[in-house]
Amino acid sequence: MEFMYYGHSCFALKQEETALLVDPFFTGNTWDVAEAEDITCQYIFVSHGHDDHYGDSDSIGVRNNALFISTPEVARKAAEAGLETRVMHLGGKGDFPFGTIRMVQAFHGSGVPGGHAAGALITFFGKTVYYAGDTAFFSDMGLLSRFGKIDYALLPIGDTYTMGIDDALLAASYIKADVTVPVHYKTWPAIDAEPQEFVRRLADEYGRRGLVIEPGTSVEL
Repeated sequence: MEFMYYGHSCFALKQEETALLVDPFFTGNTWDVAEAEDITCQYIFVSHGHDDHYGDSDSIGVRNNALFISTPEVARKAAEAGLETRVMHLGGKGDFPFGTIRMVQAFHGSGVPGGHAAGALITFFGKTVYYAGDTAFFSDMGLLSRFGKIDYALLPIGDTYTMGIDDALLAASYIKADVTVPVHYKTWPAIDAEPQEFVRRLADEYGRRGLVIEPGTSVEL
């Protein structure tokens, strides 16, 4: 399975011809490693409605005839743009041809009236990825592994709008994923955190493995 990182919180999980695109922020993404019109996928998951996460969902979704997966208020926005949607909510688990998505809480604004921000436990062809979305630290992160082994955790480290490095380190120690990947950093000066510092401190202070994935590159999970 391929993990492709586009910078900020935008990434894709791919297995042969199947691709799940998450928080597809390309237009305005200062990492500028890909163009929205070049992206192909069958599924789009969006954690919340802020522009740096909802991003290019409309154009990518319509062009690819992709299934858009999110909370009701965010999915309504996508449906109004002509996308096919799958509505889920916090606590819900959905089955898909690639595996499952379990929606979990995130403590953050929703970006749409009446909505909620979300994270997700994504099981994609047998690997489980916890994507925290934009969130503050919360102690119930320590319970997520009760749903099953977490292979990879993706945690924001940028501070200002989400957890900073200190809080993300604590979160990683609670989640206990095999590998923790920092995201949501350096897109703008306000989130100018160093991912290598996070990985170094995660090993030194908590004895856990982190991995920096450079924007515009992919790794095999």
